[in-house]
Amino acid sequence: MRQVQRARVALAAADGQANAAIARELGVHLSTVRRWRKRFHMEGLAALQDRKRPGRRRRYGPEVHLTIVATVTSAKPATDSQWTHRAIAKSLALNGISASQVGRILADLDLKPHQVRGWLTRPDDPDFDAKAAEVCALYLRCPPQSVVLSVDEKTAMQARSRRHPTRRARPGDAERREFEYRRHGTASIVAALDVHSGQVLVEDIARNDSATFIGFLRLLDRTIDPALGIHLVMENGSSHTSKATRTWLAAHPRFVVHHTPKHASWLNQVELFFSILARRLLRRGEFASRQDLIDQIREFTLVYDDEARPFRWTYDGTPLKAA
Repeated sequence: MRQVQRARVALAAADGQANAAIARELGVHLSTVRRWRKRFHMEGLAALQDRKRPGRRRRYGPEVHLTIVATVTSAKPATDSQWTHRAIAKSLALNGISASQVGRILADLDLKPHQVRGWLTRPDDPDFDAKAAEVCALYLRCPPQSVVLSVDEKTAMQARSRRHPTRRARPGDAERREFEYRRHGTASIVAALDVHSGQVLVEDIARNDSATFIGFLRLLDRTIDPALGIHLVMENGSSHTSKATRTWLAAHPRFVVHHTPKHASWLNQVELFFSILARRLLRRGEFASRQDLIDQIREFTLVYDDEARPFRWTYDGTPLKAA
């Protein structure tokens, strides 16, 4: 970039332009134009190149970089769970290398020992892709004379209230709330999301077991038009796969079960509703009691159902490429 700028100064000068005009055209200072015109006149094309600068000698060569990489990538600290710049400098003890210098070396190498990304080894399930495709096919197209329900439980939601009133947001001042809170117990719900309408049915549950889940299935059986088949998309939790649940489902053939693959909760659309519930109500809500929490969840769901729309699902279940 600098060589291009210098060449433009020389070319403009060769065309007979004045220094001030060249400076305005190239957006540089007048003294810069004068300096490069003089150098080009005296040195020719060599003036376009950067001159050698002495600079400070490199104190830490490639061997130090390699030692830092080997330390960070092949070992762990004696007591800490992760490497810090200070811990690396102390561990290496290389001519008094500083923590800041270690940081600069790591930045040059794009090596970030303070960061971690989680991953999950997928269980050995030869039918993983087939199960995923089966579920996605239900999302993309509802079978005739049927309803597709995504079902799951959300457990251990805490009913908490702040010890002092929250101060609402004002111009120039964010909302402020008391750090300390009181616990009023926990609540759990089971929910069924109608995939093709977006509406949700939520029920409070005291226990997450087979008897409770079968009771919820009975509720669905009573409230859904008997002329419609019911396709259930659900995970492999114990209450969903127990002998009692399988026996009840076998006695009610209108229910067709589609289990998501193991460790594939992202395929269960009702999880999207749970995420919305957490963001819009649970995360910053205040609840005076467990029953207050349940009541607010019910009220939230009623309002949500009034404006519900199906989620726009585009994934067809084909295997995803590894990152």
